[in-house]
Amino acid sequence: MKLYHSVDTRSLRCVWLLEELGVSYDLDVVPFPPRVKAPEFLAVNPLGTLPYLVDGDTKMSESVAILEYLLNRYDGGELRLTPDEADYGSWLNWMHFGEASLANIQATILRYTLFLPKPQRLPVVGEDLSVFLQERLKVLDAGLQGKTYLCGERFTAADISVGYALLLSSLFGYQKYFTPAITVYFDRLQSRSAYQAARAKS
Repeated sequence: MKLYHSVDTRSLRCVWLLEELGVSYDLDVVPFPPRVKAPEFLAVNPLGTLPYLVDGDTKMSESVAILEYLLNRYDGGELRLTPDEADYGSWLNWMHFGEASLANIQATILRYTLFLPKPQRLPVVGEDLSVFLQERLKVLDAGLQGKTYLCGERFTAADISVGYALLLSSLFGYQKYFTPAITVYFDRLQSRSAYQAARAKS
């Protein structure tokens, strides 16, 4: 199994889960953005996006889908919830909330305020979506009340999905929107040895 990865991109979710699972894998660290700095990567993944997982004949490019794939293939049940558990629906929702409601909004903000050439930037997009981000962080704050982790009374891949989005926030100055509960939660996630190993491999 081989995972293509770039520093602090969505592929960190996959590295983190692989470290939690203790599964053997090969890691190919690609400079970001690969379309510009590693054009040869387009021969591997024509989209030029990361992560990119190759496991035998299986090839995948969506980070949360890769999490679900790895869980179904390699997890004994500790890092996921099953349909017979009461929090299963909540677990699925948080798995996708981390990307669709948190990371994707931030990626759009960064595109229009930082990554595009200056003449193409649209600060108003960043201002507008920052409000959306704050509203979604309020939802996360509510979901954390009285809890150590998001669901199932244990650490799961849903925490990895959301945890990466919080890392992205911390890297680009959006940590100022964290509530005390989110700050404590994020600190707890960062203390995990698998998280630290994943970041070190970047």
